[in-house]
Amino acid sequence: MSLNNGQSGLDLTGNGSSSSLTPWEDTRTSLMPTTPTRKPKPPKPENAITIAVSTRVLFNMEREQQIYEQQGLEEYIKYQVEHETEPFSPGPAFSFVKALEAVNTQLRELYPDSEELFDVVLMTNNHAYVGLRLINTINHHQLFIERFCMTGGNSPIGYLKAYHTNLYLSADATKVREALEEGIAAATMFTPEKMKEVSETQLRVAFDGDAVLFSDESERIYKAHGLDKFFEHEKEHENKPLDHGPLKGFLEVLGKLQKKFYGKGQRLDCPIRTYLVTARSAASSGTRALKTLRSWGLEIDEALFLAGAPKGPMLEKIRPHIFFDDQMFHVEGAAEMGTVACHVPYGIAQRAAKKGIKGEETLSGFK
Repeated sequence: MSLNNGQSGLDLTGNGSSSSLTPWEDTRTSLMPTTPTRKPKPPKPENAITIAVSTRVLFNMEREQQIYEQQGLEEYIKYQVEHETEPFSPGPAFSFVKALEAVNTQLRELYPDSEELFDVVLMTNNHAYVGLRLINTINHHQLFIERFCMTGGNSPIGYLKAYHTNLYLSADATKVREALEEGIAAATMFTPEKMKEVSETQLRVAFDGDAVLFSDESERIYKAHGLDKFFEHEKEHENKPLDHGPLKGFLEVLGKLQKKFYGKGQRLDCPIRTYLVTARSAASSGTRALKTLRSWGLEIDEALFLAGAPKGPMLEKIRPHIFFDDQMFHVEGAAEMGTVACHVPYGIAQRAAKKGIKGEETLSGFK
């Protein structure tokens, strides 16, 4: 089954009307949702670690997407009006966002005046006047999301820069590629059939190495000349750091927040934990990866060198809130084991992916 990659160009949200007029015309205020009070003040965007998520990864909107694609915009709007008071159920990014909020809570306790916090921005290319169901859902789930970006059909990429976005997660592979081309860390998020339970107190983030944290330099050697030449190349260049990949910056901001906890004596109880999960072999090519991280001044809490073994079983053990990989084969293997996996469409490995149906990633057994 094809994964939901946003071919429609509509990132679905809720609507706000129940009158006989069309939803586009009815602007009565009686349907305004109840807004909870006593929420903490959001940090200024320039000081925050901004995570932009699309509505279709934060919430399960499969039904609404089907209505839009099969019946058109007017029927979709009508459905949203009729179900405005019904909150959406959680999507694949939900647990990740909740973990970000848990980290923020602990940061505020340790540094009451600091604005170095996670700030989640909800992105949708829908119109501003169809967001009431979305707001109701945010309040129903008690999420701390104050910044919305509703672009009315336009691409959100320019707004991502304005928000100083550190990571963008979407179900739309085309928008993810656009963001990466603009130098914004981004990934396409997919939904496993059944997601494993994850920690509610510790944010766990797992990264592949080549073409994710690192450049695809070594991957290119392997693709062009095979495994033996790859090992030879890595040995010859083990003291030369790899160039950065698209998600290096996100690891950097995680490390920056970790050091704030370390500064309060919480290294062993840090609520952020990072993992390198790579197909590299430790003895043959792991040295360069670790030396590269050291040269960048970055720590990784756990490094798993799998020497080509499947990543899914290891990720099932780790149970990260999110895993990033540049190859759909590994994304599929992770998701089949219940891990929320994200595809980073960057580097030489994407040439093969572009030969798929209409250039979009497909995966069997997924919602």
